[in-house]
Amino acid sequence: MRPLLALALTSISASAADWPQFLGANRDSSSPEKVSAWKEKPKELWSKPVGEAHSSPVVAKGVVYAFYKVAKKDADALAAFDAKTGDLLWEQSYDRAKFQPLFGEGPRGTPTVDGDRVYTLGNTGVLACWDATKKGEIVWKVDTLKDFQAKNLVFGASTSPTVVGKHVVIMVGGKGAGIVGFDKETGKVAWQETEDTPSYASPIPVGKDELVFLTNSHVRSLSAADGKEIWKFPFTDALLESSTTPVKTGDLYVVGSVKTGSVGLRIGEKGGKPEQVWKNDKLTCYFSTPVAVGEFLYMVNGKATLQNAAIIFRCVEAKSGKIAWEKTNVGKYHAALVKTGDDKLLFLDDGGNLMLLEPNGKEYKELARAKVCGETWAHPALSDGKLYLRDDKKLYCLQLGE
Repeated sequence: MRPLLALALTSISASAADWPQFLGANRDSSSPEKVSAWKEKPKELWSKPVGEAHSSPVVAKGVVYAFYKVAKKDADALAAFDAKTGDLLWEQSYDRAKFQPLFGEGPRGTPTVDGDRVYTLGNTGVLACWDATKKGEIVWKVDTLKDFQAKNLVFGASTSPTVVGKHVVIMVGGKGAGIVGFDKETGKVAWQETEDTPSYASPIPVGKDELVFLTNSHVRSLSAADGKEIWKFPFTDALLESSTTPVKTGDLYVVGSVKTGSVGLRIGEKGGKPEQVWKNDKLTCYFSTPVAVGEFLYMVNGKATLQNAAIIFRCVEAKSGKIAWEKTNVGKYHAALVKTGDDKLLFLDDGGNLMLLEPNGKEYKELARAKVCGETWAHPALSDGKLYLRDDKKLYCLQLGE
C-alpha cells in the first residue's frame, strides 16, 4: 500500500508507535516499524494473565489494553497495562448476559482507543465507553441487541468499534438499524441505516468520512457523519460467517468470505455503481484479513470445518485475483499478518508460531521462526519495537526491535 493511501485511510489520531485499534492505526494491518530476522527466539519482556477472549490487544500512549471475559462470571473486563513493564494500571468490568457459543465465551471484538476514551463491543452486543484517565471508569454503555431488538450472531457480536469524527460506528442488525452511529461522547444514537444483518467483520475508514463494511449481504459504503449510502455491492456468503476486514489496494477494494471466495471491486472516480474486476472462488477467507504489499495480496485461505480444518497461505495478484503461489498446511483455522515498515510480513499462526517472511511474487521465503505463545486467534499489535500478543491465558510483550 502506497504511503499516501495509508495516510488517507487514517481515522484514529495516533503517534507512530501506537496500534490503537484492530489491525493498527490505518486498519490495514501495517506498521512503519522495521523488523530484522531474529537468530534466537524474540525475548519475552513480560507476560501477564488475562481472561478468555479472541479480542486483540491494542497500544496507545504507552498503555496496552486487553478486553476479556472475567473468570467464572458473566462479565466483560477491560484492563490497562504499562507497555514497558506489564504492570497492571487498572481493571474494570460490567455484568452481561450469559452466552456460551462454540470456540469460547470471551469477546471477539477489539478495543478502539480515541484520545482518552476506549470503546469496546462485547459478544453479547454491549457497546461501552471507558475513561482511561479515571482508571477505566465507564462513561456510558449501550445494550445494542436489546435496544434495537436485534438477534445475536451464532458466535456473538464481533465487529470492532470504529471511531470517525464525532461518532463510534458498529453493525447491529436491528430493523432499520443494520449499521448504527453513536455519539462518541454520550452514547446516544446519531443515526441508524440499512436492513443488513451484521457479519463478524470490521469496516475500514476511507478519507475523512467514509466507512466500507462487509455485512452479511453487501459490501457497503456509508458516510460516518450521517449514515447515508455512498455505494453498495451485493455479496452474500453461504454460511453467513464472513469475518474479514475489507482491503483497499490501489484502486480496488478486496473482500473475502468463507464459502463464496473473494472479489476485487473498483469504484469510479465520482462514485457510482461498483464494478467487479475479478472473482476467485478459491480465495475463501475465514477470519484472517489479507494484507497488500506492492502488487500482491497475501491471504490465508482454506475451507475450515469442524471436521477438517486446514489453511493455505497464498500470494495473489491484486489486479487480477490470480494465484501466484501457495503454501499449504500453515495452520488450522487462522493466521494473522502484519506488514512491517520495510515491507516484510510477520505471520502468527493459530498454534502460536511467529514467522518473519520476505514477500515476493515467486515463492514463499521464510526469514525467521519461533514458538512464542500458546494457541491464539487474536491479532498481534506491533508498537515501538515490541510485539504484543495473547493466547488463551496470557498477554505477552516480545522484543522485536532495538
